[in-house]
Amino acid sequence: MTAFIEAASPHVMNTYGRVPIALERGQGSRVWDVNGKQYLDALGGIAVNTLGHNHPRLVPALQDQLSKLIHTSNYYHVPGQEQLAAKLVELSGMQNVFFCNSGLEANEAALKIARKFGVDKGIAKPEIVVYEKAFHGRSIATMSATGNPKIHTGFGPLVEGFIRVPVNNIEAIRQATEDNPNVVAVFFETIQGEGGINPMRIEYLQQLRQLCDERGWLMMIDEVQCGMGRTGKWFAHQWAGIVPDVMPLAKGLGSGVPIGAVVAGPKAATVLQPGNHGSTFGGNALAMRAGVETIRIMEEDGLLANAATVGAHLKAALQSALGSLPGVKEVRGQGLMLGVELTTPCGVLVGRAADAGLLISVTADSVIRLVPPLILTTAEADEIVALLAPLVQAFLAE
Repeated sequence: MTAFIEAASPHVMNTYGRVPIALERGQGSRVWDVNGKQYLDALGGIAVNTLGHNHPRLVPALQDQLSKLIHTSNYYHVPGQEQLAAKLVELSGMQNVFFCNSGLEANEAALKIARKFGVDKGIAKPEIVVYEKAFHGRSIATMSATGNPKIHTGFGPLVEGFIRVPVNNIEAIRQATEDNPNVVAVFFETIQGEGGINPMRIEYLQQLRQLCDERGWLMMIDEVQCGMGRTGKWFAHQWAGIVPDVMPLAKGLGSGVPIGAVVAGPKAATVLQPGNHGSTFGGNALAMRAGVETIRIMEEDGLLANAATVGAHLKAALQSALGSLPGVKEVRGQGLMLGVELTTPCGVLVGRAADAGLLISVTADSVIRLVPPLILTTAEADEIVALLAPLVQAFLAE
């Protein structure tokens, strides 16, 4: 009998509250730990593993790229950058792209674009409107734009220049910015991820686009978590029929290979010039191949339609199983980005779900977050509910 392998990382800095399992391999929407236990992956690496695990067309493409070039630096043209940028421009209706390595870096670049946009117009101290419950990253600047006091604690002073408003209230943003000539941009997630799966309403997004046009502001939409097909359109803001001026991307763009991108429209496309910004690893050959192949497979396999259809099925099943329970506040979200909000903190459910063979997360203390791979089937969606519902019911009965 094989000895049980305990999950531990004593030499790794203790920055995560980890579930005590160590994953070893995956196939499709399932993963196995080092002891052979199987899990249904409803977290997808936190909305990263678009194509699931060990995809039969992605893996050979990455192996092919590894045998040619992994990295060269941005002293030289990288053909894959142009290939992926052209595709992102086509899908977004925008103009050009800067490549980096993560959502944090993409958001940091967006903030730099906004500041320089303002300085170029003669504004000495540009200000950016951000939102309550937002999450944009953990660098000093993106943390300052984030609307979670827990993330701020211990890292003051924060970067100044942010005006914080509540979501879905156009009058609140008008009042907060009234007679302020220093405002240069509005920065937000179409659906807040870490903040609890909080969607911006379509009419609010349309009102914001109009306000930005009236005031000459940049509309900057953080699609790091909710983009790349997760809601059933390439980018979640497209449900509102609008186009942003700046759009950070990451997570699902590379199906697990680290990648970030900032897509810019005409108002922002030429703000950054040589010497203003850069990245050593950003846009390297391996990451670009991952992005190109991810989009190709998504198109070939109809994964946007799958996200919409299977996501609607999963949401309805969650609503049916849990929606009427005392202690369940709301089932919300779109496509395969769903949240179940309880009336009490429920972080213990992450470990209990793993024990039951299901990978989930809890965000904003009381919201069960489900962001599985976009290859999820209807049968697997039903399996998620069958595993999760009894755990929630038992938790609420305690």
